[in-house]
Amino acid sequence: MLRLKEIDVYYGNIQAIWEVSLKVEEGELISIVGSNGAGKSTILRTISGLIKPKRGSIEFNGKRIDPFSPDEIVRLGVSMVPEGRELFPRMSVHENLELGAAYIGEAYQQTDQSLSWVYTLFPVLRERSGQLSGTLSGGEQQMVAIGRALMSRPKILMLDEPSLGLAPLMVVEVFRTLVQINQEKVTILLVEQNVRHSLRMAYRAYVLENGRIVMEGPGRELLDNKHVKEAYLGL
Repeated sequence: MLRLKEIDVYYGNIQAIWEVSLKVEEGELISIVGSNGAGKSTILRTISGLIKPKRGSIEFNGKRIDPFSPDEIVRLGVSMVPEGRELFPRMSVHENLELGAAYIGEAYQQTDQSLSWVYTLFPVLRERSGQLSGTLSGGEQQMVAIGRALMSRPKILMLDEPSLGLAPLMVVEVFRTLVQINQEKVTILLVEQNVRHSLRMAYRAYVLENGRIVMEGPGRELLDNKHVKEAYLGL
């Protein structure tokens, strides 16, 4: 479904990503783990078209997409939940959600069905639908951000640090919902510093260090890996 082939990414003259290759198959839940500053978010931003790779290629469903603009990539079915959520705080929950489908033809036609789906996944958002998003708790805002991305009816959902800044109980709830979304046939690519949770739920995972993939394999196998335990789990 998604293929990155030996991409190099720069910020000005500073190289951030070195020869990264990875794949995500339809229906999978894939995690990219690593320390802060390893380049995880850069990979998602590059897939989304916000950054252009200097070398290599990105393919989605057999079509090369790295030359495309971000809006073209979203219309192909690639949606991202950004780090920090980036909601419109003076707009209601309902209005933020509707924006996720507003400019995508087929998704716009399914707005009512999509809203019903999101409210089923996150019942508290139905109760808060008229509330300004800026007045919600951090966990509720993250629910809105995930819901907004789902409104575009993505073929692949990418999430950048969805547990960041959340209380432990809310972290568990967010990850539980991601598993449910994946079970409902949405492919997921997850970038996350919470290594234990993300590896436990991942079909496969990649370990990124200093802009390079140093390890890959089934999530639970990596969870038992000596290097992963020492470097990321404090064991």
